[in-house]
Amino acid sequence: MIILGIECTAHTFGVAIVKDNNILSNEKHTFTTEKGGMIPNEVADHHKKYKEIIFKQALEKANIKEEQVNLITFSNAPGLAPSLLVGRDFAKELAIKLKKPVIGVNHIVAHLEIGLLTTQAKDPIFVFISGANTQIIAHEGNKYRVFGEALSIAIGNAFDKLARSLDLGFPGGPKIEQLAKKSTNYIELPYSVKGMDVDYSGLVTKATQLYKKGAKKEDICFSFQETAFAMLAEVTERALAHCEKKEILLIGGVAANKRFSEMMNIMAKARKAKSYTVPLEYAGDNAAMIAYTGYLQYKTNKEEPIEPEELEIYPRQRIDEIETFWK
Repeated sequence: MIILGIECTAHTFGVAIVKDNNILSNEKHTFTTEKGGMIPNEVADHHKKYKEIIFKQALEKANIKEEQVNLITFSNAPGLAPSLLVGRDFAKELAIKLKKPVIGVNHIVAHLEIGLLTTQAKDPIFVFISGANTQIIAHEGNKYRVFGEALSIAIGNAFDKLARSLDLGFPGGPKIEQLAKKSTNYIELPYSVKGMDVDYSGLVTKATQLYKKGAKKEDICFSFQETAFAMLAEVTERALAHCEKKEILLIGGVAANKRFSEMMNIMAKARKAKSYTVPLEYAGDNAAMIAYTGYLQYKTNKEEPIEPEELEIYPRQRIDEIETFWK
């Protein structure tokens, strides 16, 4: 079965072709800036500009024609509404043109599933860290359970917000990671863990204040990373103990950060657990995870295709509202 996936929840527009469990292509283009952050309508305009280009690239790399596609999938939740609408409308357009069934996929569930597909993890604590999400998740029964999350802003947004203050542009995470490598000078910053939850708003505020008072960018970036990641390591370790699991799986765009993987590996080793990180290509937003998860939903016959005219988006849908019906 050949599945076409469309990812369009935030700054990345992606199209992928997956044949059963095999990823044939995974093309994308990401909205970036030299200064400032994301303006939703500008991001949507970016996606409209690149959607046909990325679609053609995905078909060419997979070496198939559009008529060979059996199923169309798209990310319908959660995300920025203007971005989600571009993806939905493109899926609708293709479904009508090609007369193919279409299924909506939750973006967060897709991150979890691509992590399981591309690593050896079986039943881990999922550490989902991205621009808009910071959640510690585990599979319980037929549901996902969120054990902890960010109370104010997600870790990815925290990186982006600090990057704007440091005039580093968007996305901020990779730029902060590179600057952090140039320092080992730790500056004390607020460490805010509340039970199983973390709070990054005070961390960003303090780091910005120190920079304005003359602290070096590289010292700020190093200290920010160390503090933010240590907070996550603490709550993840607590979730491991509570759930009596022996695996951690890092997923989402921030999982691409090498220092974070290193810190989690150290913590896991101390608990005699294994730590896995999703491969770099599938860490950030991508369409392969949408196509693959849509395939899982479809092949069980428990997720019926939707008529194109009835396609909806759910910008605020949470993962703990969803049944893991294909498990």
